[in-house]
Amino acid sequence: MIKTKIIGPFVQLLTMDNIPLKGSVNDSQLEIIPNGGVVVCEGKIVKTGNFEQLCYEFRDQHTIIDRIDKDMVAIPGMVDPHTHICWAGSRAMDYSLRLAGKSYLEIAQSGGGIGDTVTKTRAATIAELESLLTERAIAHLNNGVTTIEVKSGYCLNTEGELKLLEVIGNVNKTIRVDLISTCLAAHIKPNDFEGKPSDYLESIVNELLPEIKKRTLSNRIDIYIDNGAFTVNEARVYLKHAKKMGFDLVIHGDQFTIGGSLLACELEALSVDHLEAVNDLEIKLLSASNVISIVLPGASLGLGCGFAPARKLLDAGCSLAIGSDWNPGSAPMGDLLLQTAILGIFEKMTMAESLAGITFRAARALDLTDRGILKERFLADLAGFPTSDYREILYNQGSLKPSAVWKKGENVRVRI
Repeated sequence: MIKTKIIGPFVQLLTMDNIPLKGSVNDSQLEIIPNGGVVVCEGKIVKTGNFEQLCYEFRDQHTIIDRIDKDMVAIPGMVDPHTHICWAGSRAMDYSLRLAGKSYLEIAQSGGGIGDTVTKTRAATIAELESLLTERAIAHLNNGVTTIEVKSGYCLNTEGELKLLEVIGNVNKTIRVDLISTCLAAHIKPNDFEGKPSDYLESIVNELLPEIKKRTLSNRIDIYIDNGAFTVNEARVYLKHAKKMGFDLVIHGDQFTIGGSLLACELEALSVDHLEAVNDLEIKLLSASNVISIVLPGASLGLGCGFAPARKLLDAGCSLAIGSDWNPGSAPMGDLLLQTAILGIFEKMTMAESLAGITFRAARALDLTDRGILKERFLADLAGFPTSDYREILYNQGSLKPSAVWKKGENVRVRI
């Protein structure tokens, strides 16, 4: 017999429903159900509404009551649309050099940076990588993040990149959080590759991408466009090949130099991520496109540089999502909610805009239309916070953590 479950009562249930995908949002647009409940069946939401009314309506359907005995506010399970949490080793040395005044490029050129992580990740076993990824993903889940994008990109050869994508797929089958894999073999040209950056990209197209398709390891291709990585022209050729093969496109763009946003619009990428260096022309084009703008405040905090202009992007009508960029170099903290709260105060974002950026707008950046909103037929992914006022979530700037997390209606994290 299929069981129905009612979760509640929540002092406030923030559904995130009826908020536009693009542009600015006022807090008055938030749908808040007082004394709310969520009816769940087979991992999906059947109905939301007043908890007592739902209990009465479903009283004859062998309903299980997942009763909340303390004050709690629920929001949709958070979605992190940009992470690099499949890696081995540490870049603490990089961080100390950065504090001493060295730039990102100077550190990379002296043997640190992405190349250092590549060496350590190549040397790690599959079991070691699965353990590290599991630990980080569960930490995210405990903090209310129920869907996590995870990039490869720390092996930079065919064998190693396949290993990382296999690891992501294996871990996704074993833990109660959704991992969405992305191939970032085009992170940088590896130090041991003999040839030009364009030759390296061609080798990915000929050797790696067909194997990814064959093994169904990912449907997403990313590339880093910047000084020390790949040029716009190199990326254009590469991404056109990937798109022709049926992959969705993602771009690391406009972090230190511009060009990535323009290419994202040209090729109709799902998202362009970073945008710290974006200017008015790029913003105008993004606002007229369907490309999701993903800003990464963790990278700004880790590198000590300015935030992406989130306020300008929203006011121009862009769809803005927020990712943690959790990685060993520029964003080692990985706390999505803390970063979102800090970005919000510096960029003067409303609470509704911040919450939209880590729920349904972030989901759309991953081309997912079944989560990020608490409504009928959506996944029953919820994060419950021990408070009676939703504003406390961002007001406490990340220090207020969920006391319960539901993934597809199952309580997967409870803190006493």
